[in-house]
Amino acid sequence: MSEPDDAAASLKAMQDDIYREKILRARKLTPEQRLADVFELSNHQFGMMHGGAMHRLGTTDEEEGWKEVARWMRRLDRVREHGLYVAERREA
Repeated sequence: MSEPDDAAASLKAMQDDIYREKILRARKLTPEQRLADVFELSNHQFGMMHGGAMHRLGTTDEEEGWKEVARWMRRLDRVREHGLYVAERREA
C-alpha cells in the first residue's frame, strides 16, 4: 500500500471509532437526557435559522429576524398540510 492509501485507511478507521463511540454513548443516555439533547439541538438550530434570516434580510433587528423565522415555519407547515412534504416515504 502507498502512503496516501495508508493515510486514508487510518483516517477511515479513526472516523469509524469516533462514530462507534458516539453510538455507544447515546445508547447509555436516559430518556430524560435524550430529551434534553433534543431541546439543546433544537435551540441551536433555531439560532442558526435566526442568524440566516437576519443575514438574508440584511438587518440587525432581532425581532425582524424572528418574524422571518416564524414566516419560514408557517410556510413549512402549509407545505406539509398540503402533502407536498412528508417526513416518511409513502407506501405505493
